[in-house]
Amino acid sequence: MKPLSTFSLILRDVWSGLFLRDIFCEFLGTVLFLFIGPLSWDSITDEPLPTLDSSLALSLTLASVCLGEVHLNPVVTLALVAGLRVSPWRAVLLVGSQLLGALSACALLLGIMPTALKSNLGVNEVAPGVYLYQALLVEMAVTFQLVLCVQAATHPKSAFSSMGPAVIGLSVTLGHLVAIGFTGCGMNPARSFGPAVLTMNFHNHWVYWVGPCAGSLLAWLLHDLVLHPRWSCLGDWVTECKETLLKDLSKQSRGPENHMEA
Repeated sequence: MKPLSTFSLILRDVWSGLFLRDIFCEFLGTVLFLFIGPLSWDSITDEPLPTLDSSLALSLTLASVCLGEVHLNPVVTLALVAGLRVSPWRAVLLVGSQLLGALSACALLLGIMPTALKSNLGVNEVAPGVYLYQALLVEMAVTFQLVLCVQAATHPKSAFSSMGPAVIGLSVTLGHLVAIGFTGCGMNPARSFGPAVLTMNFHNHWVYWVGPCAGSLLAWLLHDLVLHPRWSCLGDWVTECKETLLKDLSKQSRGPENHMEA
C-alpha cells in the first residue's frame, strides 16, 4: 500500500464527528477524574487524606456515567489496541487527549488553590525503603486487576454490565488501598504525568509508565486468550492484526466493549 494512500485511510478513520466527540470526551473526562485527586492531598504533610480513595472512585464513576464510552487511562486504551478494538492511530489521539486533560486538571488546580494550600499536586513517588523493582511489581499488580476488571465489567455477557462504572470505581479504590503506601499509586500514567510535569518532578517517573503498561498487557492476555478466548494462540492474533491493519481503516470503529476507563 502506498504511503499517501495509507495516510489517506488513516485520516478518514480519525476525522469524523463521532471520533472527534470521543477525543473531547476523553479530555473532559480526564479533567473531571483528575481534578479531584490532588484536592484530597494534605498540603501540609504532602500525604493523601483518608478520603482520597473514595474521591477518585466517585470522580471516575461520575465521569463514566456522564460521558459514557471513555477510557480515561492510557493503559486501558493500550489493552483495547492489543485486543484490536481500537486502531493504533486512534489510540494515539485518545492518549494525547488524556494527557492533555491531566495537564489541564493540574494547571486548573494550581490556578484556583490559594498559595497557602498548594501542595505537590499528589505527584507519585516511590516510598522510602521500597526498591524500584518492588514499586514496578506493585504498579503492575494494581493495574492488572484494574484493566482485567474493566474488560470483565464491559464484556457483553457480563452480569455487571449495567453497574460497570461503579464496579470499576471499586477497582480503583482497591488499587489505591494496596499501592498508596508503596508508590503513591499511579495505576494511570495520565494521572502520574500531569503532576510530574507541573511540578517538574520526574524522579523514577518511568515506573509509572512501564509498570502499568506491563500490567495492562498481562490483563489483556489473560482475558482475551484464556478467560474469554478470541484466538486459539498468539499466532492467530498476529494474523488478524495484520489483516486489520491492511483492510479499509475507515470501517474500524470503537466496539461495544470499548467503554471505560480508570
